[in-house]
Amino acid sequence: MSSWKKAAKMSQKTHRERHQPEARKHLELLEKKKDYIIRTRDFQEKRATIKLLRKRALNKNPDEFHFYMINSKVVNGVHQELMETQDLRYVAYKRNIEAKKIDKLQSQLHMIDAANETQNQHIFFLDDDEMKNFNLVKKLDTHPGLLFRRTTRPSLKETHDLYKELEKRIDRERELTVVQQKLEVRRVLEDKSTSEMSVVSRHQVNEMHELDWDNVRILDTQQSLFKRRISEMVYIKNQISNINKQSDTEDLPNVYLPFLKKDLTLKNNSRTI
Repeated sequence: MSSWKKAAKMSQKTHRERHQPEARKHLELLEKKKDYIIRTRDFQEKRATIKLLRKRALNKNPDEFHFYMINSKVVNGVHQELMETQDLRYVAYKRNIEAKKIDKLQSQLHMIDAANETQNQHIFFLDDDEMKNFNLVKKLDTHPGLLFRRTTRPSLKETHDLYKELEKRIDRERELTVVQQKLEVRRVLEDKSTSEMSVVSRHQVNEMHELDWDNVRILDTQQSLFKRRISEMVYIKNQISNINKQSDTEDLPNVYLPFLKKDLTLKNNSRTI
């Protein structure tokens, strides 16, 4: 464009979009082209979405299988999408987050005045009339006990909001603790390895004995295959409390029990003699 055309456009009238006529003011602002483009594109996107959903509904096969169906079962009308171990891990994770936030809020609300030893000044510039009715508590919007605190003085509203949030988080952390304990108990009860007693545990409960793992000896009459297992639990003493389950002795053969009782009988007879 030449310099003459540029100079001619300087004096040209600026063409502005027309506004809403006075007779149509009740219809609010007149729609401009940019507004029309936004409204049209929004309508076209919604129409395309509805068309796609209608197409999927028509093409849906009720007998179709997805692997997601395995992990999204419905039990008594309630979806169970996660394993219980994942649920327990997630609840413990959320509880840990709440505990950290509680500690952070409590540290903010503690009245730690170690910084009060510094000699700082807070100057207010007031007129004589304002000085007569001046109230420092209202001016700072804080508690009277925090007036001479040189650290950050929270306002009453901020303190109230913080304590309210702290109360909610404590309740939430307590509820998560209960849920976590219930999940742990359910997991222990459903675990067969923890619910079934081993041979040694069953003997401890029936005979009221506790194993002494420091003083063990080997029964030579047993097979070499079972010698190591039996030697770990031969020496028994009279004990009622402290009955502990030994998970590594679950496969112990029941043939060991007669020898155990025989050894115990011999000990009792020797004591009586």
